[in-house]
Amino acid sequence: MSNTRRGLGLIAQGLVSLMIALVPRSAPAAAAESDIRNTETPDFKTHFKMPDYTSRKQWEERRLRLRQQILSAAGLLPMPRRTPLRPKIVRRLNYQDYSIEVVLIETLPGYYLGGNLYRPIGKTAAAPGVLLPHGHWKRGRLEDQGSYSVPALGINLARQGYVVFAYDMVGFNDTQQTPHSFGGWPETLWSFHPMGLQLWNSIRAMDFLQSLPDVDQHRIAATGGSGGASQTFLLAAVDERVRYVAPVNMVSAHMQGGDPCEEAPGLRLDTFNVEIAAMIAPRPMLLISSTHDWTRHTPIEEFPAVKRIYQLYGAPDNVQNAHIDAEHNYNRQSRESVYHFLAKNMQRDDPPLKLVDGEFSLPAEKDLLAFPKSGVRDVAGYADVFQMWKVEAILQTQSNVDPPAQREALRYALAADWPSRLESDIDGRRIVLSRIGKGDRVTGYWTPGKGVPVLVVHPGGSSSALRTEAVGRLAQSGRPVLIIEPFISTAARIRMQRFDEYFLSYNRTEAADRVQDILTALAFLKAQSGRRPELIGLGDAGIWCVFAAAIAPIAIDVIADLNGFGGSDEDFRDRFFVPGIQRAGGLSAALKLVNRTRGIIQAQASGEAITGTEGQY
Repeated sequence: MSNTRRGLGLIAQGLVSLMIALVPRSAPAAAAESDIRNTETPDFKTHFKMPDYTSRKQWEERRLRLRQQILSAAGLLPMPRRTPLRPKIVRRLNYQDYSIEVVLIETLPGYYLGGNLYRPIGKTAAAPGVLLPHGHWKRGRLEDQGSYSVPALGINLARQGYVVFAYDMVGFNDTQQTPHSFGGWPETLWSFHPMGLQLWNSIRAMDFLQSLPDVDQHRIAATGGSGGASQTFLLAAVDERVRYVAPVNMVSAHMQGGDPCEEAPGLRLDTFNVEIAAMIAPRPMLLISSTHDWTRHTPIEEFPAVKRIYQLYGAPDNVQNAHIDAEHNYNRQSRESVYHFLAKNMQRDDPPLKLVDGEFSLPAEKDLLAFPKSGVRDVAGYADVFQMWKVEAILQTQSNVDPPAQREALRYALAADWPSRLESDIDGRRIVLSRIGKGDRVTGYWTPGKGVPVLVVHPGGSSSALRTEAVGRLAQSGRPVLIIEPFISTAARIRMQRFDEYFLSYNRTEAADRVQDILTALAFLKAQSGRRPELIGLGDAGIWCVFAAAIAPIAIDVIADLNGFGGSDEDFRDRFFVPGIQRAGGLSAALKLVNRTRGIIQAQASGEAITGTEGQY
């Protein structure tokens, strides 16, 4: 038997081995005194501060990570297949200088998005396009009142020469195959929720608008108010086809959303709306704010923060702020600010003669809808849509032949990173580790030594691990041995997670934090010895270790007790709850990644034998 094979051990059910490249060492420093994950639990009303970015390169790296984080949270990493839209024009209403069409598009097989297409009459050249997601007003895209009117915006923009597609939020008007608020633990595992479905609808709405022969594909804007503004900047952050952006009354450091279509597990981990909106730089953007809602600080706080990012591109004038003296709105004054912004950027050679709201007659509500407000709709129901989402995800995972992309999907679902710099505090056998600048804290039992380092993870911590005969012998072997304590939430954090509907939009689960701690500990061992560490996962910690090894960027020899974990939704719910983990490929993807370099995964009889590269203990 080769030395490599002798370096693999047996414990309970699973055996996994992995070889990857080396990483640089990190110098020890003083570790964090408390674990920020239990002392600071942000929510949608936390007052966030914009980080300082000193170079365009630093910001571009951050921007790329944020884009992938948003897509992962939305269940769009990797991006689903773009199936045929099959647009259907239900009816067309003609007026003197514009028309309104009632449209259905199939954004997923069997799932339909409804909307109204406002078009100018009499134009021959390709027109600029505008996407118009609506906010949380009761009548959605049909709402027409003084403080907010989608038809006023659509009609007046059409009169000014734009083709405008105003489309539904999920659960509104024609788009009711799912309600606006839906989901439970199965949906969370598969990243099937209103925010992700709505963002996908927006991406497909862009596909539809670009497909129209009378639309200039290179001149497309997006604008919306309130929840529609959230959708506007989320879409623009991940889809650069949106060239001009005008979010109204939503880019705030003080309030992030608080609605199912604006929140999703993982969406705002270590970020917030101002940073997400800044991802649009250097594309032209108009931030509209109000004196009487959560955007009242925009001129002195949020706008300058976004402008600093534009300055990194040498384009500070590409972002502007219009501060409106009003309650929460998308009123006439806000609309006319948008008209001027769009005309300046999208119609410089042929600006409209009038950039004001004009009078119009609103059609009857039934004429603007594809489906009647009551009665049976001959479309797939909620269960069918959710099942189709899962099937598409499974097919995508099975056909994925790109290990780095698969690893990235799992890494973003787990929100875990290999730390580049570590802090440590060692006092005898006691050790505390933390990632520099993160404020987390990993405690454990540490025995320095010579040879191949080994990390042991037991769900009961170091005391339980050392009580096993095999680990006790390992600790006396003379090798470097680290046994970490699993992260445990405080009672206050558990209560918050239980009662805060959007807790996971801003905070990781316990399982994800444990995977992060394993990576932190492995990075410490690698930095200490420069050698490939071994990883032993006992009991339920075995599955934590498999996922840590799957996303680690270096070689890890893993001995993992899967202990009957088969990768079902129920397994993840009960033993390894991580939002989006099934959408990212689940257990099968993790095992493929761990198994790709040296494929050894065997079911073993239960026992305590542990074999290391230095011999048997």
